[in-house]
Amino acid sequence: MIAVHAQPGAKKSAVVGLHDQALKIRIAAPPVEGKANHALTAFVADVLGVARRTVSIVKGESSREKLLLVADTAADPSRLFPD
Repeated sequence: MIAVHAQPGAKKSAVVGLHDQALKIRIAAPPVEGKANHALTAFVADVLGVARRTVSIVKGESSREKLLLVADTAADPSRLFPD
């Protein structure tokens, strides 16, 4: 499980650090018709090196504060933190 503070409508998708107790992620998709949610799960899956279908939003579909479930034990969470 990963707590995320999503910021849709950014120039490019990137992990930018922490926001309270959540990982702040900028998403290069508008917050309309689920586009930002889809882009967020695809981005997190790409960063973690897992299939997109293994990342899902379990809480916060219509909020900036989200809880993601990564259902792949091969995921490396350290890849989410910028150097």
